[in-house]
Amino acid sequence: MQDFRHIRAWQRAHALAIALHKKTAHFGRAGYGHLRSQLTRAADAIAATIVEGCGAETNKEFARFLDMSIKSANEVEYHLLESRDLDLLDPETWQGFNDETIEIRKMTFVYRKRVLESPRNTT
Repeated sequence: MQDFRHIRAWQRAHALAIALHKKTAHFGRAGYGHLRSQLTRAADAIAATIVEGCGAETNKEFARFLDMSIKSANEVEYHLLESRDLDLLDPETWQGFNDETIEIRKMTFVYRKRVLESPRNTT
């Protein structure tokens, strides 16, 4: 069992989710409440799935949760693109969130690889 608070990918994913909740508050007023919900739920899922995986019995199982986190980051990237293309996020704001999402995905991928290579790994 791991303490998720010490995982850098979780720290950044948590910060991203909080920032997206704050920055997308106006989506509902613009008629895109459903997009805000999808975007923030996917962002929440990046961090939450890492937390859930910390309770896994094996490294293989933990790696599966990290894989799901990576997939949630892919979803966030798409919803950010959609938000930009609908003029809900300006290009500069979109770029910052997009770059951070990609970086979190890369960090999670590298961490997943380390977890799978760990000698504690059992099936």
